[in-house]
Amino acid sequence: MLRYRTPGAETYKIFPQEISHKSDSVFHFIKSGKQRNDLDTLHVMDGGNRSIPLKTYLQNGKINAFIVIRNDSILYEKYDKGYSDSTLSTIFSGAKSMISIMIGQALADHSIKSLSDKVTAYIPELKPNPAFENITLKNLLDMKSGLEFQDALGGIVKAFFSDEAKYYYTDDMKAQLMKVKLVNKPGTVWVYKSIDPILLGWVLKKATGTSVAQYFEVNVWKQIGTQYNATWGLDQVNGLTNTASRFQVTAIDFAKIGRLYLNKGRYNGKQVVPEAWVNQSVNIGIEKPASAKGWQKSAHHYLWWIPQEGDNGDYAAEGMLGQRLYIDPKTNTIIVQFSDHGAGNYPYRKISRYLSGLPFSYPKG
Repeated sequence: MLRYRTPGAETYKIFPQEISHKSDSVFHFIKSGKQRNDLDTLHVMDGGNRSIPLKTYLQNGKINAFIVIRNDSILYEKYDKGYSDSTLSTIFSGAKSMISIMIGQALADHSIKSLSDKVTAYIPELKPNPAFENITLKNLLDMKSGLEFQDALGGIVKAFFSDEAKYYYTDDMKAQLMKVKLVNKPGTVWVYKSIDPILLGWVLKKATGTSVAQYFEVNVWKQIGTQYNATWGLDQVNGLTNTASRFQVTAIDFAKIGRLYLNKGRYNGKQVVPEAWVNQSVNIGIEKPASAKGWQKSAHHYLWWIPQEGDNGDYAAEGMLGQRLYIDPKTNTIIVQFSDHGAGNYPYRKISRYLSGLPFSYPKG
């Protein structure tokens, strides 16, 4: 922690990695003959609630890759600092949405029997810690485990001593998990934290008898026309995968996850992810939202961010420092953003609706 402090896009390189190998047959998005450079001057809101041109937004946010895809065509792409669509970069908490995908697949192939199962049914090593006695897989997926977790917000000293930093930099996540305490009854209180998706990764490994990277490769990465290998960071060689924040991917292949979900889990006529799981994951239904982030009042649900405000239906995988995979089924739009810190707010819906000729206005106030 002293040496690396706040991790950046390449901090993952200090950890052991496992590879999810690319597809044997590559899907290529259509390269539009002419870029939609009119987007440069489209005004969007930034984190300070200022209306600025998108070009300025990208500069202010130190955005390294920004790709806008609609109807399988790349309409707009910008890169900075030597990035391209094939630069491998960490997406931090975007990894959480990837473990969500795999849990749905493991339920479908019956490696995992039910979300109602106790976590200790899959990880008996946790039984000596009474904190885990009543935690279900659904509690983990909802981030309502009740386990104690100190986030990194509130300045550098607080960040240094946070659980966020501890779980990112530790070389023994199992040892840390064995010491964690229960502070809320499982299923009652939502707290955004890394422990729950890390535990889901451990569950997946135990349930399937294979590593997260291998399961992801066979069941997702090789199935959707990816062009480049992806990687997963471990806490130690042959150790646990950090499924909360250490997944590395290229921008163009990250967009293919978006395409998979736009197509309800299908690729080339094959159902890669069950359609019911896609629908369940990106729709809250009658459930009361546990969170409401930003003007779009995004709720965290099944490890995706799902806006509840306005004419919605869009959703996103989001990571620290402005990593984004935005998906809008209404306009068939995918936006990928890699960034050093991001410019804040949520400009993606305005971009998608603008390109589709649909009206859009930010909420007043």
